[in-house]
Amino acid sequence: MDPEAVSVGSPVLETRGLTKRFGGLVAVDNLSMTVPRGEIRGLIGPNGSGKTTTVNVLSGLYRPDGGEIQLCGQRTDRLRPHQITACGVARTFQISKLFGHMTVLENVLLPALAALDRGSERGPAEIRARGRQLLEFVTLDRMRHDPARELSGGQSMLVQIARALMIQPLHLVLMDEPFAGVHPTIRDIIMEAILKMNRDEGVTFLIVSHEMAELRRLCQRVSVMDEGRLIAEGTLAEVANDPVVLEAYLGT
Repeated sequence: MDPEAVSVGSPVLETRGLTKRFGGLVAVDNLSMTVPRGEIRGLIGPNGSGKTTTVNVLSGLYRPDGGEIQLCGQRTDRLRPHQITACGVARTFQISKLFGHMTVLENVLLPALAALDRGSERGPAEIRARGRQLLEFVTLDRMRHDPARELSGGQSMLVQIARALMIQPLHLVLMDEPFAGVHPTIRDIIMEAILKMNRDEGVTFLIVSHEMAELRRLCQRVSVMDEGRLIAEGTLAEVANDPVVLEAYLGT
């Protein structure tokens, strides 16, 4: 897929009948979902509802057992993670996936350095300048030479966001619990970064989170999963009053 060849009218993300099984457990069950370009979409549901598995399938960490994934109108469900990244998809992890022995700046530069092997036209000097700019953006440039293992959980999330922005072009960011266990000050920085990326660069987001206050501020709509299935979509106010959603969270 040519990452530049993006149809303006097509959704950034669309799944059709997406299914993932682990033995007898159906973790994602015939999931069909559409995320339009430029939206910040929340993905919520009770623990064990299949949200993180869905993100893992979308990002290529898990191979789906059925269905299709369309990214910007092109199928990606048979691509490997690095190929999906090259299509303009980034993701963050709840448990940090940084390289602890490398510096903060080196972690941020990795996607752009990897793109050099794919013929990227950005040179090392431009890549480093962009990395410094992004670390300044997430308020961590002062720590650029520190080993990543010394970061707090919230700081690690900020570095993951900066690293995501190194991918060019960037169409979609998948975020798994970006606010879990994070200091309120860093939560505010994360939210401002998401809003700025969405507003200034048109990046689309799919955010898995249990933090409703943050999602209320960020998301136009949320999708609700339970037992691997999509059970509701709408604003937070709409789904909060949906009897099916209430039953999923509270039981009968």
